[in-house]
Amino acid sequence: MENLLTRITINPDICHGKPTLRNMRWPVEVILDLLSSGMETADILDDHPELEREDILAALHYAKLSISGDIPKEVG
Repeated sequence: MENLLTRITINPDICHGKPTLRNMRWPVEVILDLLSSGMETADILDDHPELEREDILAALHYAKLSISGDIPKEVG
């Protein structure tokens, strides 16, 4: 699971420094919003072909670590 965190990037020049996926303008919070709205992973991937299944898993893993307080100082 730790290698999923390499997909999470924090860059002050992208999305105001929020955690994003692979330095794209896809904040983790947007992926969580899509999932919490009821979208299935397959639907998200169909609608946004630049994303990969592992990106969705990385967003979920990052959120879990964030809630538990176990976010590594360096991600991606």
